[in-house]
Amino acid sequence: MSPLRNFSLIALTAAALQVGTALTAEAKIQCDGPYQLSGGYSIRTPYCEDNYLAYVARSYGISVSGAEIRHNYNAKKHVCQVIGHDIRVSQICIGARPEGRKKVWVP
Repeated sequence: MSPLRNFSLIALTAAALQVGTALTAEAKIQCDGPYQLSGGYSIRTPYCEDNYLAYVARSYGISVSGAEIRHNYNAKKHVCQVIGHDIRVSQICIGARPEGRKKVWVP
């Protein structure tokens, strides 16, 4: 093979790798607050809700990540007890706050 042909082959391979990397990067979950953007629609998902809860908690000065809230229920419970009154996260914290778990009397 000629040196020019080898260079062209290398350039094409590098371009294909860049395109493949760009396509892989777009597969990441995209959140808009507690909503996940999916197919042109916004839907509430636990993943995005946990990320949003962590975002709001950090605005209050609580050092926590979305992954920590997702994988550690006690972290979520603690954050919800501290900031669950905030209207932005009150819906997310319903099950993690004591007043969200009301006892229902059944005769």
